[in-house]
Amino acid sequence: MIRLLIATSNLHKVREIRNMLGRYEEIELISLRAFPEYEPPEETGATFQENALLKALHASKLHSGLVLADDSGLVVPSLQGEPGVYSARYAGVGATEADNRKKLVERMSGLDEGLRGGHFVCALALVSPLGVIAQEEARCEGVILHKERGGQGHGYDSLFVKEGYRLTFAEISEETKNQVSHRRRALDKILPALINR
Repeated sequence: MIRLLIATSNLHKVREIRNMLGRYEEIELISLRAFPEYEPPEETGATFQENALLKALHASKLHSGLVLADDSGLVVPSLQGEPGVYSARYAGVGATEADNRKKLVERMSGLDEGLRGGHFVCALALVSPLGVIAQEEARCEGVILHKERGGQGHGYDSLFVKEGYRLTFAEISEETKNQVSHRRRALDKILPALINR
């Protein structure tokens, strides 16, 4: 049995990863919600990968087994990469997801359609008490809408339409999203390092 600590207390991320790994009966998942006293580190990395590793190594002090950490967000090239690593706090520390989406819509107002491209990025870091096992990163390309659509998902899902799709990530089913998302792609890349131990 592989006891894997997911280094997040974000219920959306935990549920997505749990669904993606559900067919692997040998993996037992726990999250940081099992450690209510835990104080996560400040995300000081300049890249998603740096932040994922920082979070994984910090959480590994809690757990004698494997730790998987994720850092992800939305990148809009026409905004010089914003929101980027600040995706969760784009509108400021303590901002809600709705605040962040509102700021993005305002920042992109007036942009030509050809400048509304963007991509989600997911960086994963897998560590053990002995050190770093693997790091992977994946992206999901799409366009950013002028206004929100759909009531599912989280973060910027209601503004993002994946390349080749007509519906936003907040309009498609969770099952479909979990098959095509940036997190799924990154998890597929890191999976061999996780299960071949």
